[in-house]
Amino acid sequence: MTRREPVGGAAQPFRVSFVCTGNICRSPMAEVVLRSLAERAGLGDRIAIESAATGDWHVGERADVRTVDALARAGYDGSHHRARQFEAVDFPALDLIVAFDRGQARILRNQAPSEVDRAKVRLLLEFDPELALLHDVPDPYYSDPATFDRVLGMIERATQALFRQLAPALRQGNR
Repeated sequence: MTRREPVGGAAQPFRVSFVCTGNICRSPMAEVVLRSLAERAGLGDRIAIESAATGDWHVGERADVRTVDALARAGYDGSHHRARQFEAVDFPALDLIVAFDRGQARILRNQAPSEVDRAKVRLLLEFDPELALLHDVPDPYYSDPATFDRVLGMIERATQALFRQLAPALRQGNR
């Protein structure tokens, strides 16, 4: 993971973008979970978190109601989300781009303007050694609310593992 140089003497926050297919299910879940973890640890100002989609189907829409409901059942607020599409021009401003399946990772790497940018793309489950062999977080879109809850559980676990890797550097100010 790369770091940008400080601007005006102040370190820039570490910038993470979670990217799924439509930006209404998985990526908003991860965005909300990571933001909550960072805020609870007192590191919310040291990390900038966003989410986006590889496609444009849902741009401007709220998160899927089943996503918002699953987040609420787990104690999170996903009601403020608005879907957006990831664009190649987003790469330079980001330190880490997290995809939820190998298809999305391939799309993102193909959009990357450089090898440095391609290296920023990682799969979410890579951050949890016990989940890494699964590679892909299932897309719950065509499923029932219980599947959204199960997917959120996977996302919480892998996002917590990601945060455990980021937190020491964030605490030291190596943002």
